[in-house]
Amino acid sequence: MKSEIKTAIILAVVIIASVGAISIIFSTLESGDNPSSIEEFNPEIQIDKSGFKKAPDLVGIAHYLNTTPEKLKEQMKDKVILYDIWTYSCINCIRTLPYITAWNDKYADEGLLIIGIHSPEFEFEKEKENVELAIEKHGIKYPVVMDNDWKTWNAFENHYWPRKYVADHEGYIRYDHIGEGSYKETEKIIQELLKERSYSLGLQVASAESLVEIEEFEHTSFRTPELYFGYKFAQGRNQLGSPEGFNQNKVTNYAAPEKIDLHKFYPIGQWANLEDSMKLESDTGSIKVLYHAKEVNIVTANQANLEIFLDGNPIDENYAGSDLTAGNTITVTEPDLYNIVNSKESATHELEIKINGKGFEMYTFTFG
Repeated sequence: MKSEIKTAIILAVVIIASVGAISIIFSTLESGDNPSSIEEFNPEIQIDKSGFKKAPDLVGIAHYLNTTPEKLKEQMKDKVILYDIWTYSCINCIRTLPYITAWNDKYADEGLLIIGIHSPEFEFEKEKENVELAIEKHGIKYPVVMDNDWKTWNAFENHYWPRKYVADHEGYIRYDHIGEGSYKETEKIIQELLKERSYSLGLQVASAESLVEIEEFEHTSFRTPELYFGYKFAQGRNQLGSPEGFNQNKVTNYAAPEKIDLHKFYPIGQWANLEDSMKLESDTGSIKVLYHAKEVNIVTANQANLEIFLDGNPIDENYAGSDLTAGNTITVTEPDLYNIVNSKESATHELEIKINGKGFEMYTFTFG
């Protein structure tokens, strides 16, 4: 065989092997952000846990809700524990709660303990009464600890809302997931760890169960990003379209814009620039934003009456969010997240919120 042919064959083999290796790497990357997913439990196989970290202690807790420190310590013994790091005005966190509360109803008697770690994004989320209202609103019956100073957040080395860690009955973190989604995968992990626990503790093993069936929210692939009104949160983001800009800890008179750009917000009236919000200092004011999404939510504080307009007209029933009470109006009271636009299809619209209520605070827009 000629040397040229040998060289060509060797080169072809190298290329094929390289392509195969690259394919394997990419398929691994695309399989998800959970390298710790586990196979179906086999009691005959000894599990090597040397590569797993143990869940850290809950530290720096300001308040214990639905439990006490003593009761929670007792509850945690020999339990499979799902740690849910969340905050109550986060729309991504809110969308996960129906699954988490359903898992609590379904598996609490089988050895699962869910602990909600409430690590606040905004100052008003540090108030015990506000978190208690959110717990009641979302039907949360499992323990919630208020991690106001992020000490437990840091102990987990976490950087995201929401995030779920699942620890086995010996305290080893066997799975974690960032953000929404992967509900079936997470529930299968819970089921397998409960089986593992039962075998280890000599308990009767429950038969295989079906998974919780809840319609999952479908995100729009292209949508306006979250828009922050506080100058601290907006650092590094060019989201305020008004030429007056941010003026830290000062009251600024924002004029109505002549034109507005996509993915930017425009306050109108006198607004105080605060770290995590803007506060309306005039009796009335408004906010305009040109967005692309199918859903719009706002995080606000302090009481005010809002009128919602879409493309210059009062928002109609085809777009009205679930928190609108009469026609195109909504009365906001306690600090919370409110859904003001909800449509079936993603599209670009000009949104205007007309505000009647001095002292109204606006924290963020979120889009879906």
